[in-house]
Amino acid sequence: MFSEKAFKAYDIRGIVPTEVNEEMAYRVGRVFAVMLGAKSVVLGRDIRTTGKKLTSALAEGLRHAGTNVIDIGQCGTEMIYFATAYLKTDGGIMVTASHNPANYNGMKLVRRGAKPISEDTGLKDIARMVVKGAIPDSIYPGTKVGKVEKYNIMPEYIKHILTYVDTSVLKPLKIVVNPGNGGAGAVIKKMEKKLPFEFIKINEKPDGTFPNGVPNPLLPGNRVVTSKAVIDYKADLGIAWDGDFDRCFFFDEKGNFVEGYYLVGLLAQVFLEKNPGEKILYDPRLTWNTEEIIEKFKGQPVRCKSGHAFIKECMRANGVIYGGEMSAHHYFRDFSYCDSGMIPWLMVTELMSRTGKTLAQLVEARVALYPCSGEINRKVENAGEVLAKIEKKYADAKLDYLDGISVEYAKWRFNIRISNTEPVMRLNVETRGDEKLLKEKTAEVLAIMGGEEV
Repeated sequence: MFSEKAFKAYDIRGIVPTEVNEEMAYRVGRVFAVMLGAKSVVLGRDIRTTGKKLTSALAEGLRHAGTNVIDIGQCGTEMIYFATAYLKTDGGIMVTASHNPANYNGMKLVRRGAKPISEDTGLKDIARMVVKGAIPDSIYPGTKVGKVEKYNIMPEYIKHILTYVDTSVLKPLKIVVNPGNGGAGAVIKKMEKKLPFEFIKINEKPDGTFPNGVPNPLLPGNRVVTSKAVIDYKADLGIAWDGDFDRCFFFDEKGNFVEGYYLVGLLAQVFLEKNPGEKILYDPRLTWNTEEIIEKFKGQPVRCKSGHAFIKECMRANGVIYGGEMSAHHYFRDFSYCDSGMIPWLMVTELMSRTGKTLAQLVEARVALYPCSGEINRKVENAGEVLAKIEKKYADAKLDYLDGISVEYAKWRFNIRISNTEPVMRLNVETRGDEKLLKEKTAEVLAIMGGEEV
């Protein structure tokens, strides 16, 4: 028996084996192959203990539909994106549940050119066929079973991501790196030979049981170990990743966590200084800082609802050079419009090296101008009722419905939305330089939300 519960807005993610299992993976492989008419598909997996068996089942499903499989092994999600585009395959599937607990797994699916497959572009059809068992026959009658080829994409991948910086200007910075027992450590190990940095590694060993907790640096409790290491080792900055390392998180030289919101503005500035007049994309959760920077550096703003599939589609449609979500997803036109957890920190270290400024010096003025709450997650009984209450309470404000509800006044604004990947509501609040107002209004909106803190 299967249900569609694991099929989300833009990926597959659920508990193993009740929601995601080998038979389901086999069916996804069969349907995916036929839907895309795929002659070749790239497969990879993160560090989860169930990854190998799910990947093998996917490969069998693809092969039985006549598709050749290129297995790049344990990797990061962005390496599947890169390999799909670089090797010019018909699609790619990453077996991952990103930052979810160890008993979860799932899949992120892309078609040719690393274009994502979401509920609007085929994932609903895949879900329907997988659940109902309506598995299509091979692409062509009499098609031979496909082959599996192992491929090491790491050298080409690293060569590409290093093109985003001028390595000759990089200074010998001391950097704390925390993969959270996820997959980022393998990339750092290969890259350190090509960079002048001193890496202080914590939780480096890949371990799908997550002995040091779920690799999700957005959780405040998970930040302490990186922050402490930066202070103890007197490092120039700290970097932490989620399990499949498509997101990276920053800590300044004082050990302070830097909200992803300010990194979006910082990277927007870097791109616009080098490429005046280009388009920069951002999501509606937190906006004022990014919008001001785009205007100052003569860029063109493009807003898009949150979620990697939506953002990538919007970036392609508008030719956007860089897009950023405050949740620490950063997207790049020259990376097939995909998100990377490696390119952002390389760009930040280049900026630090060029300017001689610390990370705190690069962001502290912006933090003071536009202080924010950070993302606050709550489990609520009835999200629809909460949104109705918000509309009524703030009817005199400027309301926007691009993604959830954004409420804007002259001196403060907030966005509240229902998550696409978890059973929670997410709140983000910002003000124009007023910390007291920020605390007051955050508490006010949280009182309307109610629910259980996550």
